[in-house]
Amino acid sequence: MARRPNYAFEKRQKELQKKAKKEARLAKKAARRAEAEANLPQGAGGEEEAAVESDSEA
Repeated sequence: MARRPNYAFEKRQKELQKKAKKEARLAKKAARRAEAEANLPQGAGGEEEAAVESDSEA
């Protein structure tokens, strides 16, 4: 007699692979963003952050 495929297990494995891939992409993106911020001059990033903070206070 042939074995029945376990679709729930296959689906869960596929979801876990997708989650791992997504987390890897996000980590890579965060690393690139951190590297780009580290390469900016000292005063370049402060203007944008100050504008966001003043908007949230109003």
